[in-house]
Amino acid sequence: MGEALAEAEAAAARGEVPIGAVLVRAGEIVARAGNRTRELSDPTAHAEMLVIRDASTRLASERLGEADLYVTLEPCSMCAGAISFARIRRLYFGAVDEKGGAVVSGVRFFASPTCHHAPEVYSGFGEVKASEMLKRFFQEKR
Repeated sequence: MGEALAEAEAAAARGEVPIGAVLVRAGEIVARAGNRTRELSDPTAHAEMLVIRDASTRLASERLGEADLYVTLEPCSMCAGAISFARIRRLYFGAVDEKGGAVVSGVRFFASPTCHHAPEVYSGFGEVKASEMLKRFFQEKR
């Protein structure tokens, strides 16, 4: 999770919402990213989406069933859908996102009967640091 937090810090330095993600397979980091929605003018350029795209390209597979995803904030519906379709094995996330999250908040995507694959989910990793980073970012924007 430390590497995901570093990606979140780098995103904040670029003026992006500070969310970072890292995808790990067999103990090795396969892909890492922070949000780039503003930089790329792309509403889908969330850290999770970028990591899944990069890892799929590097591994030449749309299925990432032996991979674990670490992300600093609870994924939204779009990212939860991508996690499911990629068949990611485990999801570890830091802060809960009561407003936009879709894993333990909101629609609870993985509990939906239409969800084809649900990863094992673990929350609270690096939660305090991730939450503080987000709060600081939005306070500075106001």
